[in-house]
Amino acid sequence: QVQLAESGGGLVQAGGSLRLSCAASGRTFSSYAMGWFRRTPGKEREFVAAISRHNNVLYPEFVKGRFTISRDNAKNTVYLQMNSLKPQDTAVYYCAAARLGAVSTVPGYDYWGQGTQVTVSS
Repeated sequence: QVQLAESGGGLVQAGGSLRLSCAASGRTFSSYAMGWFRRTPGKEREFVAAISRHNNVLYPEFVKGRFTISRDNAKNTVYLQMNSLKPQDTAVYYCAAARLGAVSTVPGYDYWGQGTQVTVSS
């Protein structure tokens, strides 16, 4: 059982940066792959980034060069550094944990946080 809590969302102007954090409970954090997803108003939930227990990372093409996922197992925390933000990045961002390796689809994840709002103004 894992509980996840996102933080770090807020309002930022286009071109700015935010760092999201996801704090996880439990003693087995290091054994989980972690991911970030987002739900944009009027759109389906979409994959943003994932990191495996061995620090292999996976990104969709639209965030490469802008977003970076990382994890600190000692702190039971995963991060999403978001740079060069665009208004299209406005969404609720969710942290998720998977028992198996880094995956890019919703069904691959077992635990979800409540989300944190990111709003990018134009």
